[in-house]
Amino acid sequence: MKQTVLITGASRGIGRAIAECFAQNGFRVGINYCASRQEALYLKKDLCDKFGTGIAEVFQADVSKEEDVKRMGEEVGASLGEVDVLINNAGVAQQKLFTQTTGEDWDFLFGVNVKGTFLCTRAFLPQMIRRQKGKIINISSMWGITGGSCEVAYSASKAAVIGLTKALAKEVGPSHINVNCIAPGVIQTQMNASLGEETLNALREETPLETLGTGMDVAHLALFLASEQADFITGQVISVDGGMVI
Repeated sequence: MKQTVLITGASRGIGRAIAECFAQNGFRVGINYCASRQEALYLKKDLCDKFGTGIAEVFQADVSKEEDVKRMGEEVGASLGEVDVLINNAGVAQQKLFTQTTGEDWDFLFGVNVKGTFLCTRAFLPQMIRRQKGKIINISSMWGITGGSCEVAYSASKAAVIGLTKALAKEVGPSHINVNCIAPGVIQTQMNASLGEETLNALREETPLETLGTGMDVAHLALFLASEQADFITGQVISVDGGMVI
């Protein structure tokens, strides 16, 4: 019987790569998106064409809104059944001086990055507890570990995801549920493309492996953490950053 994975923010970037990787490895894939409807539908069609009809389904929800997440939970249950693996990938970033960061900026970043992780986990955790198994994988950032200049709000929100991961792993460990965190470095995504080639080249030179990561680099780790081979791994923050944070 196929396992089911739900990936938030899966319409593009790292989330899209994770969806492709899991579908290729036999999972039924729930594709969550907020506003990128066409990209999500294209991804669903691509996965179904490659791996079989019904391998993927699309679910709209703004993960920062409780009513959206509740509705999505009901739709996922009706369409795909219970979720075996939840990947909290939806996230937003912002580069701003701390003195220019507004309360609205702070609330927006924490709303998606932290509250979204909280709401989605709370929506799907009870079924995992009932079945006494499940895997939760949260996507943080290397800036959640080290902090990033001009990204204070983003760094703080991603650090909160790390704290949530560690605490929840302790709480739900007795229910045989694994909770882990991936901290990507500089990944070649549409979001990071906005940094500009000069900045990206500088970051490439700062990386010990002298290259930038891809979405699939993150996806392969997520697939491992979702597998039986990772059953004794929980509460961990694993970096995929080419050695940037050592």
